[in-house]
Amino acid sequence: MKSRAKEAGPRERTYRYRFYPTDAQAEQLSKTFGACRWVYNQGLDLRNQSWEQHRISIGYAETCRALTGWRRAEETSWLREVSSAVLQQSLRHLDTAFSRFFRGGARHPKRKKKGRAKDSATYVRTGFRWFEDPERLGTGLIHLAKQTEPLDVRWSRALPAGTLPVKVTATRDRAGRYFLLVLVEECIAPLPPAVTPTSKAVGLDLGIAHLVTLDDGSKIAHPRLLRRYRARLAALQRQLHRKKKGSSNRNKVRLAIARLYTRISDVRKDMLDQLTTRLVRENQVLVVEDLDIAGMKRDRSGMQARKRARLNEAISDGGWGELLRQLTYKAEWYGRTLVIVDRHFPSTQRCSACHTISGPKGLSERVWTCAMCGAEHDRDVNAAVNLREEGLRLYELVAGELPAGKAPPPMIRAAEFAGYATAA
Repeated sequence: MKSRAKEAGPRERTYRYRFYPTDAQAEQLSKTFGACRWVYNQGLDLRNQSWEQHRISIGYAETCRALTGWRRAEETSWLREVSSAVLQQSLRHLDTAFSRFFRGGARHPKRKKKGRAKDSATYVRTGFRWFEDPERLGTGLIHLAKQTEPLDVRWSRALPAGTLPVKVTATRDRAGRYFLLVLVEECIAPLPPAVTPTSKAVGLDLGIAHLVTLDDGSKIAHPRLLRRYRARLAALQRQLHRKKKGSSNRNKVRLAIARLYTRISDVRKDMLDQLTTRLVRENQVLVVEDLDIAGMKRDRSGMQARKRARLNEAISDGGWGELLRQLTYKAEWYGRTLVIVDRHFPSTQRCSACHTISGPKGLSERVWTCAMCGAEHDRDVNAAVNLREEGLRLYELVAGELPAGKAPPPMIRAAEFAGYATAA
């Protein structure tokens, strides 16, 4: 198995703050967002044309030299109103997108469209100035390039003591809110061990009826935020449809829809953040199933269109991908181990009492009885117990091969075991 353990030391961590720009700052940021989007699209076109016409693959260095020509040209002289470091960082993002595409982990980069793509601009150390407040360490003033006044940042919490911002990213969401993402290098102290792994391991079964079911029988309710705000969203969408395109009234309704969606997103993310933090603090080993979330929403042959749409909405509304993402990096930060069981493991079909595997079960079958031993099972609790047992088996296989005193890796993935076979 490949080791995923990283060397101890400073880790990159991002802190998010809201800020309120002045009219002049908002205008300059709007130009910066537009210039970053334009440079990204031009760099993408240049790389595509170079390959399609000449079969030559170019990278960041070539697009960066092209940026110098664009800034000097008379027809694109407006690019000089934006910091060159920010535009170069946009080309670095493009190069990163191509690297992910070449590795097979993402699709081919697409052009960014105004109103669709996220408005963001990244400033490296040469693109901003940081003045720390001596009376309140970890807070201070941030001056962005091409701006004369510091940003009005609401420091909801101070940056870690002794750290300096490595880079900052200014963003604007669809609701018109501005946020500052401050990247720092921080030494994160691992949490103390949660007793022993065998007594502090938890199996997590993600579902529709309940967001997460634990192997001890406790269940975390599904937020169902889209269902809660469905009537309000439908009313606003009808209003938007009746408004004339390009009118100020249509823009007001569009802004109201965006604000409602940001509220839903903020509530969901905060709920998942609290849940994952609690799970990581209370358990040494966390076991989940390797879910193909995109495939689950796509492959629903034979199901009625309305039922399929409702099921896909419930999967998206639960934020499964965000939950797994948070568990992954928090386990690495705090010295825990996340075990990912193979998606073909029969956690739902196997009896947790006698390990007999029965046939497939429909989504409506919430309780079932084992034909071999007669044990009655709650569908989700039984799956969580099976995941916990299989996860501990994999954990012991990895821990048994490690040298004495060496901690297990923060992630153990069943798919990386050579000749992996689920335990019957």
